[in-house]
Amino acid sequence: MKIKIFVLPIVACLALTAAAQTDSDFDGKSWWKHVKFLADDKLEGRDTGSRGEHEAEKYAVEQLKKAGAEPAGVDGFYQPVKFISRRIVENDSSLALIRDGKREPLVLGDDAYISTRVMPAPEVNAGLVFAGYGLRIPESNYDDFAGLDLKGKIAVIFSGSPAQIPGALASHYQTMAERWKALYAAGAVGVVTLMNPASMDIPWSRIALNRNHPAMVLDYPEFNETEGDKLAVTMNPASAEKLFAGSGHSFAEVAELGKERKAMPHFALTASLEAKTKIEVTRVESANIVARLPGSDPALKNEYVVLSAHIDHVGIGEPINGDRIYNGAMDNGSGSALVLDMAASFKQHPEKLRRSILLVLVTGEEKGLLGSKYFAAHPTVPAKAMVADVNVDMFLPIVPLKVLTVEGLAESDLGDEAREVAQSQGVKVQADPEPLRNIFIRSDQYNFIKHGVPSVMMDVRAEPGTPEAKIFKDWLTERYHAPSDDVNQPVDLATAAKYEEIVRGLLVKVADQDARPRWKLDSFFRRYAEGN
Repeated sequence: MKIKIFVLPIVACLALTAAAQTDSDFDGKSWWKHVKFLADDKLEGRDTGSRGEHEAEKYAVEQLKKAGAEPAGVDGFYQPVKFISRRIVENDSSLALIRDGKREPLVLGDDAYISTRVMPAPEVNAGLVFAGYGLRIPESNYDDFAGLDLKGKIAVIFSGSPAQIPGALASHYQTMAERWKALYAAGAVGVVTLMNPASMDIPWSRIALNRNHPAMVLDYPEFNETEGDKLAVTMNPASAEKLFAGSGHSFAEVAELGKERKAMPHFALTASLEAKTKIEVTRVESANIVARLPGSDPALKNEYVVLSAHIDHVGIGEPINGDRIYNGAMDNGSGSALVLDMAASFKQHPEKLRRSILLVLVTGEEKGLLGSKYFAAHPTVPAKAMVADVNVDMFLPIVPLKVLTVEGLAESDLGDEAREVAQSQGVKVQADPEPLRNIFIRSDQYNFIKHGVPSVMMDVRAEPGTPEAKIFKDWLTERYHAPSDDVNQPVDLATAAKYEEIVRGLLVKVADQDARPRWKLDSFFRRYAEGN
């Protein structure tokens, strides 16, 4: 194991001084102290169900007790969650294209990898059909499968969505459950995903490096969302032309269309795909951590404003520059630390809140939002009592806080309230400027949304085209899901403190107002509230 020397960067030291000079309830110091514990090598990257994650959860419970928070799980602060873990045995697995009777092997890792987010059949051999974005969106009268013969075939799809589909709606239909529902109805038996080079957060070299890390699903039949999916493959963009040979089309053509979110052609490919897989299956147990800060109003104290963050990360992986521990300081030590800091803040500076605050640290986010999926389906408080969720995930305090991106900004009153609180702190608010990245569906707020709870996720960001925007892009390329997301990276503690102040202000505002947040009349997601 590589031994790291933890030195607070010069940038962070300067920011710490700046934060200390403000009148904020937060100074960044206590937040950073929590991050340093959670991202220490001793916790080995907090993989779901690992010893390191259990240590992180134990630490969180100790801090919540110290802050006077009440246990709100099913076993004290804990809500146990069970998982099935799947790992591919790559030496006994293979992929090949069959074209004109000739077999062209695909090199696992270099050309593609087989996902274990679905349980692949031991053997699959099926024709390939390019199905554009692979979406069916009834609300927009959009259907990539119209006129295509996909029965018994593997659909090849390009990640992304057409520009005419509103961002939140497009993101919703790109979730694994919704996408597979449409593919299965069209007769597909599997899917090959072509990554969009314009929206890749991580270079293929790093994706390939850790492709065999175990995937997990919830160990409960009710959460089986991929029934009938026999194969899921992700293709390296550099190798994707192999699929299009002889079709009259090219990957370069569809990638250029996808970059601009333009309409895609749909056509049968000339090859079939042969796959053989061997999977090792184990079972894993973890837990969500749930705590309550009780409200004071005789009626409203039985309603909850949820503050959520995920405490897990990806654990130990393949070495990069000799380091195998993927510490997850910003992803999501930052959000977990904020939850703990928030609990301490309410103890140090008590507020006679009308509604209660529910603090939820979920497991299994990195495995597919699994801990929050379980919690949202089986909350430890009455489901209808949760009036809002403010989710904090990798908020990245790495530049001065001038712009806040609010996911879910236009969907409910909660977005309006987030804007009002941020602007009162002199911070500009923007909707997601990068819809291709699908951030709206990639963190835990989405599971609350699907159960009717108005939700937002707020991130420190920059306006497109600015030098600060490049800093974020470089961070994703170099540190996201890499060992370098550790405590030796520059952080701006003044930004962290100001962000915490905005989160606290939003929690207080929602907890004290007469009416709970409501979905906007034109929000697609209002249907989930109406169905509950």
